[in-house]
Amino acid sequence: MSRSEWANGDYVVAEVVETSRHTQIVLPTGRMIELTVGDCLVGAFGVRTATFEAVGSWQEIGEDFHLQAMTAAGLFGKITSLSSFIHKPMELVYRGHATRGGSKVTMGDFVATQRPAEFNFPILLLIGTSMSSGKTTSARIIIRRLKRMGLRVVGAKLTGAGRYRDVLSMSDAGADAIFDFVDVGLPSSVCDAETYRTALFNLLARITNEKPDVLVAEAGASPLEPYNGETALEVIHPKVRCTVLCASDPYAVVGVTKGFGFEPDLVAGLATSTSAGVEVVRRLAGKPALNLLNRESYDELDQLLIKQLMI
Repeated sequence: MSRSEWANGDYVVAEVVETSRHTQIVLPTGRMIELTVGDCLVGAFGVRTATFEAVGSWQEIGEDFHLQAMTAAGLFGKITSLSSFIHKPMELVYRGHATRGGSKVTMGDFVATQRPAEFNFPILLLIGTSMSSGKTTSARIIIRRLKRMGLRVVGAKLTGAGRYRDVLSMSDAGADAIFDFVDVGLPSSVCDAETYRTALFNLLARITNEKPDVLVAEAGASPLEPYNGETALEVIHPKVRCTVLCASDPYAVVGVTKGFGFEPDLVAGLATSTSAGVEVVRRLAGKPALNLLNRESYDELDQLLIKQLMI
């Protein structure tokens, strides 16, 4: 297929030409499988701009057709910047587009447009100062607490790079339904704002059909990264009743609150791993902070959820 026809979200077939330590790919069930040289797999062209791991895009694939699996969930592209703290990615070579009836197959081919719906459910939003700041772990704990209150909870990841394990862990924590941007045809949320906005409204319509009492929504990465976090916040802001900022360190809390004008109701994540971290956050940023991995914080967390979500 001519390169001029390539596009974000295309399904393509690639062959493994070099493996590395811990080389795995996720199956549709969420299970992981080790791959060997010569295996072929289907993934989707996309873009990734991860602060702690890798940066790359399908548009950077050269004439040799070599590329990498930028996530274990099958986000394909050429990595242009790689953190020295993660293992070498799996090396692939493009073998062709997935086709049906002579036409290429894309993620969007499997997305039905939902009838526009006004979403009236309260939203608990988790954002981070960066990736790997503790958002998904915090989301799991919060979902468990809300389920203990007898609520119907939907978990969703609104921005980021496709990775099934995050929303799957929300289901494992008790969420009645789970969604993310992949469900509406995006391999990652790195795209133009209008494309993302259209996909997000489609996603919210799907969530509305589940009739949740509360939506626990995670915005992957941080709002200052190019994952359309700002667009997501603009759309859902009227229904956000509680915001949790997961920080990689106490000083990053100040960076996000000042840089993005974001005022969280609670700070959690790695920055609150110890009582010392909690105290620094409270003194430095003047924000409530809890170590959600400490069961002694549950009573205070429950009180905050009840107050903010009005449940």
